[in-house]
Order: sequence, then structure tokens, then C-alpha cells
Amino acid sequence: MTTETTFADLGVPAPLVNVLAAGGITAPFPIQIDTLPDTLAGRDVLGRGKTGSGKTLAFSIPLVARLASAKRRPARPTGLVLAPTRELATQITATLAPLGAGYGLTVTTIFGGVPQTRQAAALRSGVDIVVACPGRLEDLMRQRLISLDAVEITVLDEADHMADLGFLPGVTRILAATPADGQRMMFSATLDNGVDKLVKRFLRNHVLHSVDGANSPVSEMTHHVFHVASSDAKTELVHRLASGTGRRILFMRTKHHARKLARQLTEAGVPSVDLHGNLSQPARDRNLAAFAAGTARVLVATDIAARGVHVDGVQLVVHVDPPTEHKAYLHRSGRTARAGSAGDVVTVVLPEQRKDTSALMRKAGISVSPQLVTAASDPVVQLVGDIAPHQAPAVKPASVPTAQPRARRSGRSVRSGRGQRAGRGQRAGVGRR
Repeated sequence: MTTETTFADLGVPAPLVNVLAAGGITAPFPIQIDTLPDTLAGRDVLGRGKTGSGKTLAFSIPLVARLASAKRRPARPTGLVLAPTRELATQITATLAPLGAGYGLTVTTIFGGVPQTRQAAALRSGVDIVVACPGRLEDLMRQRLISLDAVEITVLDEADHMADLGFLPGVTRILAATPADGQRMMFSATLDNGVDKLVKRFLRNHVLHSVDGANSPVSEMTHHVFHVASSDAKTELVHRLASGTGRRILFMRTKHHARKLARQLTEAGVPSVDLHGNLSQPARDRNLAAFAAGTARVLVATDIAARGVHVDGVQLVVHVDPPTEHKAYLHRSGRTARAGSAGDVVTVVLPEQRKDTSALMRKAGISVSPQLVTAASDPVVQLVGDIAPHQAPAVKPASVPTAQPRARRSGRSVRSGRGQRAGRGQRAGVGRR
């Protein structure tokens, strides 16, 4: 098929085509072109594609189209989407809800870290599609507040990250609770760590669609490696990189350093917020909303934001602390240059980090020549562009600890959300687990 293929050509019903067009989405991406004819026909599909490739719409469209006439019953959804993190679950719901509204379908998001009262009430009142994280969903299943025996279509998104977080046993139990004759769609960048076993057990005569390599870099993304001579030079460089006019995400290795840098930038006149595992759910919501709205231009985050967070128009990602493995580098970097938009990625490297960072870039498939710079170097000045006006500290990072910091689960780290294109009105959301 050519790039001129339309959603209508792929068999997408007219009401959904109209909803997509109203949101500025008129041209399908490759993974949507490849998968939609099969998923709309009811076939099981295994989809593989890099971050930002449009996978969320690839499963949301057939999910809504095929459940349009389903009968709604209390606590017995007909559609189920499993996501590894609260952030991604929220993003998926933001994409699904307007599509479902065209057919009168209701969507409910289920994840931990918040009281279950509202979620249980929504289930009792009747819901068509549930977007859930495995932990809270199993809690509600054990309490008999939800039954999966009426699920007609099940979607497993980011299956590889489910495996990374240790969720596959729970996912296996959940999938086993859905009808064996239902349609199933699974999306994963890789098939390792047990994902292949899920495919063999739960997908029937499935069709495989793969777009780009599992962890291939994005062509619209420009990578820079900036070597610095000292910690002081690094501090000055990071402040300069943060001072531009557009949105940027700065990645740190620890929660403490993320909180500290966000405070320092804000006090220096660069409105910034932090995002990490020690924040309460309301604080996460406030901080990410401030970043999405532009009240804060800079988000300083740990790897909790490496997947599942999509905000339109992120121009720059800075690895203030280089990650330890190449998949983390690619997922962090994937917060910019999403869905056809361009973006830059900078890795700041101290002398003692040069060898490890060089190996990291090779594994990530990134070919870039390091540059020794200071905050005033021409490559830095050109990359940053116009400096935003100094803004008196008004946005304070809401660093409110969680009520139970000791319950440190790997499920609190985050990953890739899926936006269809910058400027299409999708907003970032936050969830937990």
C-alpha cells in the first residue's frame, strides 16, 4: 500500500474516520496500514514496532469498531486493554475515549496508587472497555468486582515491558480468564523474556506485522553527544540546555537528583517540574499537567517517564545522566521526534563515562561523533536557540512523598506512550503501577 492510503480504504467505519479527522488525523501510519485490515476482520494479530509508531490507534480503532454493537452489562466489559504502567493506561484511555464516544461506548481506566472506590463504581454502572494495569485488575477480580468472561477482544500493549517489570505471571492469569475464542491483539517491541510463550499460548493463527526494527532509532531524531571536562561544566551546560523556549525533558538516574535539579532550574528562572517514583499520585498529575500545559517548560524525570508519557511538541531530550543500557536510551529518547515530528537528543558525558557511553551508543545503533563543549560552545548555542525570558519562581515542583515509600515496586517505572502526531490534542496523563 502507498502513503496515500486512507483510513476508509483500510475498512475503518465512517463514524471513526470522522472522529479521527476532527482530531487532525487523516493519514494512517505504516503499522496501522499493515494491521487494520486483519484486526478489523477479527483476526489475532502480533504487532511489532518502535516507539511512537502509532500502535495505540492501531488497536483502538478495531477495538471500538468491533464492539460498537456489544451489550453493556455491569462489571462485565466486552473489551480489555492491558498496559504495564498507569501512565500508559491513561494515555490509551485518552485515545480510546473519543473514538468510543462516537458509538456510545464507555471506557474506564483501572490502576493502583489511588482508591478503588471510583473504579468499582464505574464497573457496577456498566462499562464497555476497561484499560487496566495487571496488579489492580487482579485485585478487583479477586474481590469479584469485575468478571472477564464476557470479554470479546483483549489487547496486550507493550508486552516486552510487562516482562521487564515482572508482570507476566499476572498477565497470564488475566488472559486465561478471558474467553478462549475471543480476538486477541498483542503489541511488543521484542519477543524475549517470556513474551514468546504468551504468543504461543494465547494467540490463535495470528498474523505478524513488524514495522522497523525492535529497537531501531527514529530517523527524524538528531543525536548529540556532548563531552564535558568537569562536573561544574556539566552543571552549566545542563542549565543552558534547559533554558530554551520549547518543551524539554531532562533524564536523571535518581529521584533525589531529579527533584534537586527541578528546584534549581525553577529558582534560576526556568520553570521546571519533576516526575519520579517518590511523588504521590496528585503530585504526579499536577506536575505532568503543568508540563503539558506549558506552565513548566522543563520536566526533570527518572526512567519513570521513559515510557508511557506523551506530551505534544517535546523538542529536546537530555540524558543528564546517561542510562546504563541501550533500550533505556532509546525509550527515553523516544519522548521526542514522535509520529513524524522532529526532535533532538543530547547525552551529557563526564570524562569517566566516555567509554561506557560509547558502548551504549553502539548497542543502540546510534552513530554520532562526540563533541567537547562548554555551555558557550557554538554547537550548544545553535541547538538551544532563543533563550526563554527569565521567569520568577512560581511553579514549585510538587515533591510529595507517597504514603508508602517502602512499597517500591518495579511497576512504578514508566515507559512509552503513544501519540499520533504533535498538535493533535492528545495530552499527557499519569497513572500508577
